[in-house]
Amino acid sequence: MALVLLRALILIAALVLGALEVAWGQPIEGLDRLPPGDRAVVERNLERWQKLTPEERQRVLENYRQWKSLSPQERQTARDQFKRFRQMTPGERARVVQDLQRWNELPESRRQELQQAYERFQRLPPERQQRIQERLRRYEAMTPEQRERVNQNFARWQSLTPEQRQQLRERWQQIPPEERQRLRQQLRQQQQRPAP
Repeated sequence: MALVLLRALILIAALVLGALEVAWGQPIEGLDRLPPGDRAVVERNLERWQKLTPEERQRVLENYRQWKSLSPQERQTARDQFKRFRQMTPGERARVVQDLQRWNELPESRRQELQQAYERFQRLPPERQQRIQERLRRYEAMTPEQRERVNQNFARWQSLTPEQRQQLRERWQQIPPEERQRLRQQLRQQQQRPAP
């Protein structure tokens, strides 16, 4: 593992050195000391570097600086995630790329809001996380009409004052547990039926 990491760092360093060689026209020092396989990779990356636009080169250098600023644990996490990404089907990879593009297009305030929501979710007890995920799965399995009905109910709930919500919660708690269970089951059955 250490040898692989060392080679990866040498290759990254060679890419940056390739940038300097292009900039100053000097050969890459130490290239002759690399094993033939690594030397070929460095030379291939050098050719790529030379074909990049100035904006692309800037992005590569920024990515390299960001990589260098990561802790060893963060780098390992990034490697593991990239490995999982490479093992995905082409369709799954396309969806991930599309989701990333959508994320990058969001305003910074919305990204922060979503990041905070994710962090709140991660702090929830596992059983609460499972309940939320199950509800999401049920929501995704609904027909468009059923989802619309849920969205309307949610909008109605959001429009209530905190006092009105509290009153509804209290009324719900006053219903005997068996009756609440029966009402939940009845609601699930209604949600599973196609809308007329």
